[in-house]
Amino acid sequence: MPYVKAQSAPITVALADSNVLVLSAMSEIFDRDPRFSLVATASAAEDFLSTVLRVPVQVGIIDWNLPVLGGKKLIEVLRDQATAPRVLVYGDEAGAVPRQALAAGAAGFTPRSGPVEGLLDTAAAVAAGQMVFPFLDVRELQRDPIHQLTKREKALLRALARGLSNRQLATEFEISANTVKFHLSNLYEKLSVGSRTQAVAFFFSTQMGTRDEDED
Repeated sequence: MPYVKAQSAPITVALADSNVLVLSAMSEIFDRDPRFSLVATASAAEDFLSTVLRVPVQVGIIDWNLPVLGGKKLIEVLRDQATAPRVLVYGDEAGAVPRQALAAGAAGFTPRSGPVEGLLDTAAAVAAGQMVFPFLDVRELQRDPIHQLTKREKALLRALARGLSNRQLATEFEISANTVKFHLSNLYEKLSVGSRTQAVAFFFSTQMGTRDEDED
């Protein structure tokens, strides 16, 4: 069980699950626990996104298979938002979902088959800044620099691999030349490279260079 220090103010939470019955049951669970303040619920990814951007919360607990956007895309969109909550995925531990959730930018994962107390304790740990993935070696996965890139930075890296100049990047992404330089500087730092050529070489040495753009 994750260690979580006590805090005075309740943790603000938003829930999203495609199953209305599950959503109702989860709402009751969080309403009963004094550690939390349930702010909003949603049954679709788009509704959850609009809600938490309008009324920021500390932790968002989501079903991985939310319609229509899906959990993966939802987390990736939230990563680029300054007021986004830390996201805890509540799903099936079988298969690749925990790893995919971590790669997308989630802060934690807890299985649907686990005890209710486990969900509550994991939510509290995520709110306290911990990364909680009981089925994965988080430290090992986070050594992959791709995990640290935002959606925009990944798109820039793909564009670099296509041979686009800074001026072409500015046109394609509808940003200024100075903003392009700023994003590229951050990108190079995260990849631990010193040039455009090295960044492109890194791209082609990873799975990003061998899979379809829509898969990321």
